[in-house]
Amino acid sequence: MHKGVCPCDVLSVFLPLHPQRSISFRTDSRTERAAPPPFSSTMKTRVISATVSNLPPLLTSTRASTAAASTTKRRDSKLWSETFDVHLGATPALSPRDIKRQEAIFELAQGEQDLVEDLTLAKKVYHDPMLTLSIMTEQELNQIFGTLDSLIPLHEDLLRCLRDARNPDGTTDHVGHILTDWLPCLSSYTPYCSNQVKAKALLDQKKQDRRVQDFLQRCLQSPFSRKLDLWNFLDIPRSRLVKYPLLLREILKHTPNDHPDWQLLDEAMQMVQSVVADINRQTGESECQYYKERLLYTEDGQRDVLIERSRTLSCHGELKNNRGVKLHVFLFQDILVITRSVSINDQPVSYQLCRQPIPIRQLDLEDLSDGEMRMGGSIRGAFSNNERTKNFFRVSCGAGAHLQSHCFQASDAFNKQQWINCIRQAKEAAEQSGDQSISTRAPGNGHEI
Repeated sequence: MHKGVCPCDVLSVFLPLHPQRSISFRTDSRTERAAPPPFSSTMKTRVISATVSNLPPLLTSTRASTAAASTTKRRDSKLWSETFDVHLGATPALSPRDIKRQEAIFELAQGEQDLVEDLTLAKKVYHDPMLTLSIMTEQELNQIFGTLDSLIPLHEDLLRCLRDARNPDGTTDHVGHILTDWLPCLSSYTPYCSNQVKAKALLDQKKQDRRVQDFLQRCLQSPFSRKLDLWNFLDIPRSRLVKYPLLLREILKHTPNDHPDWQLLDEAMQMVQSVVADINRQTGESECQYYKERLLYTEDGQRDVLIERSRTLSCHGELKNNRGVKLHVFLFQDILVITRSVSINDQPVSYQLCRQPIPIRQLDLEDLSDGEMRMGGSIRGAFSNNERTKNFFRVSCGAGAHLQSHCFQASDAFNKQQWINCIRQAKEAAEQSGDQSISTRAPGNGHEI
């Protein structure tokens, strides 16, 4: 944490202020971007590592998130060779590969130090002052910060072990045993990551409160924040979790096969991949359940067993129809759901179904070329302004009186391709599953939105 900055500094500057929005998604040691928050992008696709808001929820929570984010310098990074003044050739015992191995181990340790500092800052500069000033209730803060407290000692322990294993000259001989002993502790991430979708929704809701808004803006303008907002700090653990397989792979890559550490590092790689995949699965199920509970049905005929039994959300996000109306579309594992986001009083955003859901097995997908729309079997320009006719794709279901057809416009070409890829993958998965169960209702009454 930056020296000289403490919660009292924040409290002393807590005065009314006109808020200004600033968005940044940097989150890792060195110059790394945080995986976009799974919940605020134009499109999300599950990836704990990613997001068209796909999600994040977590790692490769493959939802896909494509929000425009400005890069913000996180903190100055230092290489192992710079820290310990080691130069190639100065120490005969170290080959170029040895130096790369030491750099990779050092990067792992530095990342742990940065993480501990950031999580401690989130608690002491954000959580504690907001509780003391009654800016939010204890229950609200518990929902937003989740089990963040429990993650701090976890990473302090790994950092301590890595430092203890470091020789006086800065080199580290073995880390495999440290990692195989510590990695099972990552299971503590499951409740934290599974809570993120609810935490983000509540935080966005509370930002409408002027006191919360002013406090967070003061923090954003203070040096300790590095121009990162609160959610960036809360999303750092997820971003770090996604990076462990990459960090371990780099260490293993520069470890000779006959090195005593190689076997344990190989085991650690398998362990971290398994742990991350399990957390990702559980986080995805939690996110899927959250959005299912936020759906508002305008008629009973819109309810579908395929929605109820869905355990994963392939992707979701904002699209526009051919009239420019904003829609929020959800691609569950077996069904596409078209909604409009609605706010009811002070509750988190809900999603009102505006058409009949479309089972993936019955869905036809068409990639529309820029400048033209395919409607009712004919091709014609949809708008006088060609800029407005870009990045469209079409989904349809049924035929004749039961035809349901929708032309969707994505925010850009990349976002459009993400949607198309996700839908195609969902269709392939549905076909391979061999599951013959389909919805019992007619698919729609047919006009294009």
